[in-house]
Amino acid sequence: MSKPLEVVNAVLDAGFEGLGPLCSATGLADEYLADSRYANHEARIDSLIHWETGKLFTTGFLSGLGGLLTLPVSLPAGLGVSWAVQARLVGAIARIHGHDVEEDRVRTLTLLAIVGDIGKEVVKQAGIEVSQHLGMRALEAVPKHALSGINRAVGFRLVSKASQKGVVNLSKVVPLAGGLVGGAVDALACRAVGATARRLFSPGPGPVVPVPGMSPG
Repeated sequence: MSKPLEVVNAVLDAGFEGLGPLCSATGLADEYLADSRYANHEARIDSLIHWETGKLFTTGFLSGLGGLLTLPVSLPAGLGVSWAVQARLVGAIARIHGHDVEEDRVRTLTLLAIVGDIGKEVVKQAGIEVSQHLGMRALEAVPKHALSGINRAVGFRLVSKASQKGVVNLSKVVPLAGGLVGGAVDALACRAVGATARRLFSPGPGPVVPVPGMSPG
């Protein structure tokens, strides 16, 4: 397995399964799904993005998790953890919309949410039509090996940009890449990732096959 693919798999696994004091993405989503105060899934996601970006990126939070994530390559301090925490948020949004975080398409779309606009270029280079709404349905016909190729390409972008630009400059390209520069900046960047995830995993027109025991919102 290539190093870039190992990096994104490590980030996704940490985000989806939980890191340190953080529960898994599924556990986080299920807390919101079990709360009857919310009128619908959109209200749940609004609250999820608001509270998670507010409480997770307080001063010192990412540095406290810095030693819990082991990556196959050297990255600036806090950068891999930042991505893992973002992956957890995106995974929770996918789960709330009825998707299984173990599904290959969910993993790929999570990475695309993290890298933002760069993801569009990666998908186009993979030969996937993106003129329409990019989301779960856009990847329905994409074979598993092609999804792995997209993941590898995203990982290569993350690793190469991190090594070339460093933490501060990378923040202009990849959401949350500023690492520990400032809690407010981190929170705003994470909110942007959450907004992208909302769009990517939105059911849109037509049925969505739900996770057993759940209904898509």
